[in-house]
Amino acid sequence: MTKEQILKTLGLVERNAAYSTGLLWAEVDRRETHKVYSPINGEYLASVQYASQEDYNHVIETAQQASEVWKKVPAPKRGEIVRQIGNKLREQKDALGSLVTLEMGKSLQEGLGEVQEMIDICDFAVGLSRQLHGFTMHSERPLHRMYEQYHPLGIVGIISAFNFPVAVWSWNAMIAAICGNVCVWKPSEKTPLTAIACQKILEDVLKENELPEGIFSLVLGGKEIGEELSKDVRIPLVSATGSTQMGKQVAQTVGARLGKTILELGGNNAIIITEYANIDLALNAVVFGAVGTCGQRCTTTRRLIVHESKIEEVRDRLVNAYQNLTIGDPLDQENLVGPLINQSAVQSFELALNTVQEEGGQLLVGGKILEGNYVQPAIVEAKNNYKMVQQETFAPILYLISYDGEVENAISIQNNVKQGLSSAIFSTNIQQTETFLAHWGSDCGIANINIGTSGAEIGGAFGGEKDTGGGRESGSDSWKAYMRRQTNTINYSTELPLAQGIKFKI
Repeated sequence: MTKEQILKTLGLVERNAAYSTGLLWAEVDRRETHKVYSPINGEYLASVQYASQEDYNHVIETAQQASEVWKKVPAPKRGEIVRQIGNKLREQKDALGSLVTLEMGKSLQEGLGEVQEMIDICDFAVGLSRQLHGFTMHSERPLHRMYEQYHPLGIVGIISAFNFPVAVWSWNAMIAAICGNVCVWKPSEKTPLTAIACQKILEDVLKENELPEGIFSLVLGGKEIGEELSKDVRIPLVSATGSTQMGKQVAQTVGARLGKTILELGGNNAIIITEYANIDLALNAVVFGAVGTCGQRCTTTRRLIVHESKIEEVRDRLVNAYQNLTIGDPLDQENLVGPLINQSAVQSFELALNTVQEEGGQLLVGGKILEGNYVQPAIVEAKNNYKMVQQETFAPILYLISYDGEVENAISIQNNVKQGLSSAIFSTNIQQTETFLAHWGSDCGIANINIGTSGAEIGGAFGGEKDTGGGRESGSDSWKAYMRRQTNTINYSTELPLAQGIKFKI
């Protein structure tokens, strides 16, 4: 599909590009205009208008009103709305997936996969809408019953990142919605068009069901909007995806008002290849994990920790694979590597490579700056304690690290960073793999066996520890984070016994 066909299919003609907060803004002169360019070739895509303070307040007030309606809708009925959203996404999968690629720069297969992830979370949420459960427990008092139940929080603020411009938002929004919450979304300023396209789909569904538009809201803007969401006492929960630095700021601001956060932040993910690994299997996972999305995933493989007995074979085969990577327009499915998001990311890539080589790292392959936002993915032989290896560079740099001795040595190297998102080990030795999964093994929120660090399914809880923020999104019982927990005790006797046997009578 051409750019024009993609935008037209999704209703994003230029006069609509200022669409936000459920409104088509007409008074362009009093709002900041932001131009959107494709990282693929620098082509102008559209212009959007950022929300003013007045617009922001309107959105929150509208969301508050919608919350009063939405929280009273039975959960399975809320699931029916999410089911319809999933069907609309199915209808628009090709166009929306192409827009993700056009605006963010990931490969078309990954763009389509991101929309499929949205569809999958809708399906998951529909089933979950009939399974929101509490617990019962025995009371120590006769003729008393105790149980716990979960209630909606109200408004959930969602701050999403450019690298997954729509999927991670949907993890939050669809689960929050079936829990009875309304959502206010602040997308990355780098990828507003995909957000607008999703918002239009949502509002079509809401109109068809005669529901208020404020159930799902969109606010475009820069970091100021994120700061507004963070400090707004009307928003009990803020879910933020991005850098560790950004997450710490959100946590401090929301925490200062005793609000709740779900933080999904940086990763410095490692794959361990032991002496018992299936090398063919491992290398496919390593290359996809390291160069997929041009190294701009929070789960990107950034460190490869290889047993000394396998290091030469792995090094040689990886260098050969990198030399044969096809780099170029991600809309062309022959290309495996697309562009970085912008020139700032290119500069970070170049700086990281220069710095790690100054520390003693040896560049094995790649590292060249190409035309536009394109770079050659790089492999650097390094040590884990190097400053740059300890940091997350959002670019395709893979650090190759050798270890000797037992698998515990590799696990120790893996854990010796501040981040704790995703991890993986390749081994056919069950003692090694079970050690990796033990509580003294990987300290990450995700630990995989014979599969890479990148590409999580929506059925499991997603998130990590340490500087990754500790939040959990998507599957499993992550839904509980979007609800408030309440303990209930019911006395159906004619007496009033007190807990712990306390005697009190007037």
